[in-house]
Amino acid sequence: MQIENPVFIPGPTNMPDQIRQAMQIQTIDHRSPAFSERLNPLLSDLKKVFKTRVGEVITFPASGTGGWEAAVTNTLSPGDKVLVARYGMFSHRWIDLCQRHKLEVEIIECQWGSGAPAERFAERLARDSEHEIKALLVTHNETATGVRSDIAAVRHALNDTDHPAMLYVDCVSSLASMDFRMDEWGVDLAVSGSQKGFMLSTGLAIVAASQKAIAAIDSAQCPRCFFDFRDMLDANRNGGYPYTPPIQIFNGLRVSLDLLLEEGLDNVFARHYRIAEGIRRAIAAWGLELCAISPDLYSDTVSAIYVPEGFDSNILTEHAYHKYGVSFGIGLGEMNGKAFRIGHLGALSDVIALSGLSAMEMAMKDLNYNIEPGSGVAAAQEYYRTCAEEMLLNLSKAG
Repeated sequence: MQIENPVFIPGPTNMPDQIRQAMQIQTIDHRSPAFSERLNPLLSDLKKVFKTRVGEVITFPASGTGGWEAAVTNTLSPGDKVLVARYGMFSHRWIDLCQRHKLEVEIIECQWGSGAPAERFAERLARDSEHEIKALLVTHNETATGVRSDIAAVRHALNDTDHPAMLYVDCVSSLASMDFRMDEWGVDLAVSGSQKGFMLSTGLAIVAASQKAIAAIDSAQCPRCFFDFRDMLDANRNGGYPYTPPIQIFNGLRVSLDLLLEEGLDNVFARHYRIAEGIRRAIAAWGLELCAISPDLYSDTVSAIYVPEGFDSNILTEHAYHKYGVSFGIGLGEMNGKAFRIGHLGALSDVIALSGLSAMEMAMKDLNYNIEPGSGVAAAQEYYRTCAEEMLLNLSKAG
């Protein structure tokens, strides 16, 4: 009998049965009141996850990359200057997308494993007295290196220099798993997708736009048709979609949002931190190092781990897959062959995380890594046990 193991990649993530079953519905007429009645409550609840009251949420049948393209093409024109730091594969891909759309991209090169360089942004913005820079693009959670950047600090860089550039944030692998505060951080365009924290299949790009970003639509000259914000916003206001919507994913999203809001966003973030910290303690017990260069940068959704000198991380992930049927993330870009990734986001518990750590220990031992079998699992177990005891104690006090 073939038994499905959970995946430990940073997306697409494991899907709860409730969500998977919710997507197994018969087609409905997307021009009917039945669709209209479902759409606006979804968009309203998505705003709660972005933590925006004044922004608009816009969805497209696409992956997060489609959301990137929509954000750029609806608000910028060919020749506009944008400022981006490259500190991982996904910030690199955003640079590539902007260059293909004929934007003038100014790149700040950073060490992989570091985060968004707020101080360097501030220095560059201060020199831009003519305000030629129209947008500042930041990856909140760099999935290739397991690094979370401080978006509030980037906003301070803009405010302290009194610079009017719009702030674009890729929150594909952070939203609905780690705290994101669109209004508080002054984010103008936030890009996410269905396949990570929302625990759905790939197929829905989810973009939140500030009123400043929406005002930029009329002057933006980048070509767009399928990804035109105006068409989507106009249709949504009337409870519709400008073309065929992904009905099944929307139905799953309804259940996803219900689960997240029922658990409580703060509890969702705390669960992700707890699971991530247990995994980080396991990594330390193995004697391995994270790609993130300091604890303040540690991601709560994915850990990227260097393998020792002389080992190939691709061989390790392939071995874990073929022998034990468990998928871990490969090293991307500069991390290729040097690091593997453990995704720990979405529908995940302490016990599921322990199973992934155990499988990785077996794979490493098979390949003669210098680790003590059970060491990482034991370190994570001890942390999870302590957390569970504290939670029980708090519940008894509350009762």
